[in-house]
Amino acid sequence: MTRVYPFVWLDVFTTTPLEGNQLAVFPDARGLSDDEMQAIARETHLSETTFVFPESEATDREHGFRTRIFAVMFEMPFAGHPTLGTANVLAERLHCNDVALRLKVGRIPVHFTDRDGRRFGEMVQNDPEVGQTHDLAAVAKALNVRAEDLDAKRPIQTVSTGVPFVIVPFRRVAALAGARPVWTSMDDYLAGTDGKFFYLLSTETVDPSASGHARMVYSGGEDPATGSAAGPAVAWMVLHGLAKPGESVLIEQGLEVHRKSHIYGRADLREGRPVNVRVGGHCAPSIQGELRL
Repeated sequence: MTRVYPFVWLDVFTTTPLEGNQLAVFPDARGLSDDEMQAIARETHLSETTFVFPESEATDREHGFRTRIFAVMFEMPFAGHPTLGTANVLAERLHCNDVALRLKVGRIPVHFTDRDGRRFGEMVQNDPEVGQTHDLAAVAKALNVRAEDLDAKRPIQTVSTGVPFVIVPFRRVAALAGARPVWTSMDDYLAGTDGKFFYLLSTETVDPSASGHARMVYSGGEDPATGSAAGPAVAWMVLHGLAKPGESVLIEQGLEVHRKSHIYGRADLREGRPVNVRVGGHCAPSIQGELRL
């Protein structure tokens, strides 16, 4: 018999369809196997596709909706824009303002409010873990940029709220926008560190209301919006005095790939450590459909 699975395709960290970061959400994936979910992720060919497995109302409310996140080639324990986008789909269906997802990294709550007449969601990420500090010259070589393009006043550090990102501060947005990293060089460097990806960040921005301009280049291309990196980046900014504790800051991303994204984040500081990391934004649904297997 043919199995039918409805899905929603939406753009995350934007109010404008065809901008932000794309996501396909299957709000009821019961009956799909691991191999089928991976094959569907290859079919959508998005950076991530999510699959929700509803249980009882009480379980979903208390422990969160069991959700799995698949990239094109592998499963992810956590990712920011899939968490926000999936929670947005569930909140709209349930007509509620609070949804939690049960992911590989644990329970991630998302709270929705009205901002400028649009639904705005904010997730609470795991408290950040600050890892190793990296050598500036070695990172510049790995990124195929000049050492003087990087901000020597701030440390290059690995920070994780579920996925470890090496936060690399640039002095000027022009140098960041013009960088042409080669994935193989980045991969060779990262293989010997505690980081999984680089997150390139400049506090000089295009939008004067933004506090950071970011890029995330990986083996599949360039990510238009990286919520799992924005949390560590905001925590890093608070830790090093580039953002005030509790202050909401805007990170712009995706301009270089013509998918402008706005990611909002904030973090507190407790006994010298960043905590209570929150990352939020809007979503713009663009496609609804059915998958038939």
